[in-house]
Amino acid sequence: MELNRLARLLAQRNQIDAEIASITGSPALAGHLGEFIAAAVFGIVLQLSATNRGSDGAFTTGTLAGRSVNVKWYGKLEGILDLNADHPADFYLVLAGPRSAPTASRGGTRPAVISSVFLFQAALLHEELRAGGVKLGIATSVRRRLWDAAEIYPEQRNPALALTDDQRALLALFGPPTG
Repeated sequence: MELNRLARLLAQRNQIDAEIASITGSPALAGHLGEFIAAAVFGIVLQLSATNRGSDGAFTTGTLAGRSVNVKWYGKLEGILDLNADHPADFYLVLAGPRSAPTASRGGTRPAVISSVFLFQAALLHEELRAGGVKLGIATSVRRRLWDAAEIYPEQRNPALALTDDQRALLALFGPPTG
């Protein structure tokens, strides 16, 4: 029976989630995992509370040191971004899985992989979207050209956060399986 199989798989998943939580100190949910990975790769100190409005933490090194950041991790890059116009961080750092058109989730998966990373300066992004008549909020549609301009991995198109070879290698650990 499929329900029995599902119960066994969920028991395995719960064990894995508990192991992940012992590493990250947070539940094994995409938001928490993305923040943990981003903090380790990009030198971000995270807020003590996961409910802090607008900002998940701040960069600690380089030209962005001291600047606040809101980290997102999406299983697919669908051209949408959850924006906080009322309490914006200085930057949105988006970790994303493979590019995909927005579609219904039925029959699909959202693997926990990182295919690309984007860095948006929040104020400029908000201004550009508003000028185009886009309403800011949950699942805000962001044009492809803005995503392309914000890309820092695997292509370095946005020079605001130049990645080191070590950072690239760390991000590659979370890439989709090859072959």
